Amino acid sequence: MISRHKIRELAVQSLFSIETTQDTPEAAIASTMQLCDLAEEEVPDYLTFLVSGANEHQAELDKEIAAHLKNKWTVQRLSRIDRAVLRVGLFEMENSLEVPKKVAIDEAIEMAGDFGDKDSKSFVNGILSNFVEG
Repeated sequence: MISRHKIRELAVQSLFSIETTQDTPEAAIASTMQLCDLAEEEVPDYLTFLVSGANEHQAELDKEIAAHLKNKWTVQRLSRIDRAVLRVGLFEMENSLEVPKKVAIDEAIEMAGDFGDKDSKSFVNGILSNFVEG
């Protein structure tokens, strides 16, 4: 069984792949699972939910993210990995009934640290924290 944390990592990697190769979500997930030596595993439903959902709702997610960027920055100016982490994190925050928003933010921050640059963790935290009330 693949952990929720690993599923989120796979989702970020799959979204990064989609942006890079223009693959379908299904092809990107299959490719990512193969690269992570998980080709023999069944694709978790939650992985499909995150990747397909974030991909389908990318325009809305980007609009919400853009509203919190400073100094006339655009979502397209962000690194591809930061975009993928933010999209997965925000989609999960807004659409998963099982995962508290703060947990989704913590997971996104951890992935930003694993995959992004030295400033990614604080940047992702700063953006996603805007979506939590109080």
